[in-house]
Amino acid sequence: MVVEGFLVGLHQSPYHGFSAEFSQHRPYIQGDSLRNVDWKAYAKSDKYYIKQFEEETNLICNIYLDISNSMSFKYTSEVTKLEYGITLAAGLSYLLINQKDAAGITLYSDKIDTYLPPKSTKVHLHTILSVLSKAEPKGKTALSNCLEQITEKIKKRGLTIFISDFLEDTQLILRTLKQVHFKKNEVIVFQILDPVERNFNFDADSTFVDLETGDEVLTQPHHIKKAYREKMSKQLEHLKKECYKLGIEYNLLDTSQSFDKALMSYFMKRAKMN
Repeated sequence: MVVEGFLVGLHQSPYHGFSAEFSQHRPYIQGDSLRNVDWKAYAKSDKYYIKQFEEETNLICNIYLDISNSMSFKYTSEVTKLEYGITLAAGLSYLLINQKDAAGITLYSDKIDTYLPPKSTKVHLHTILSVLSKAEPKGKTALSNCLEQITEKIKKRGLTIFISDFLEDTQLILRTLKQVHFKKNEVIVFQILDPVERNFNFDADSTFVDLETGDEVLTQPHHIKKAYREKMSKQLEHLKKECYKLGIEYNLLDTSQSFDKALMSYFMKRAKMN
């Protein structure tokens, strides 16, 4: 429903041209057999497109979803960060495999929990959705701990997507992203936060509990709100700038937003890779 609703909106938007580019077609290249030209698509668009068949795979995509305990947080939102991330990962997998691309899923915290290698079959899509539906928060956030395993599993050039709150040392995050990017992979980062993690709109005296360590802090939020917001803003801006320097697509999402921004980011990156 998320993906199909987005695609309907895409058809009605200034970006409707993507619908042909990302359907089960590719642009005609000189030397292609005319038997594979989709003449119906030509009649509608006045452009030549080649029909692609089940065994053709355009892109290999590895999706890494953070399932650490910090992802279980929600305050005023209807869903946790993990639930939001699961829906996003499922939507991207559905979109990829329906476009004859190969999608793989890795669930991680401070270690790899589950790994499904990229495949492009509908059976594989059902396997991905089954794994995602059973995902539960566990462990601590430590993407850098998984660096060696992550780079080992990326065998071929393609697209790598990270979905996380990235609430750990920024330098360690960037080291991991650099290593993946240096393997000639295109990278998209989706940083998911609850709105209150950015605005810190707490009023009454509160006890804050670390979801990963159990540590507790009793404080009066209005005394630290300004300093918190400044530090959070600085950290987010630093990660964003460093990603852009590396040519990595960075997206900051909160759990109150629709998935359109995230899916459009994928479409834009996919277009650049063609």
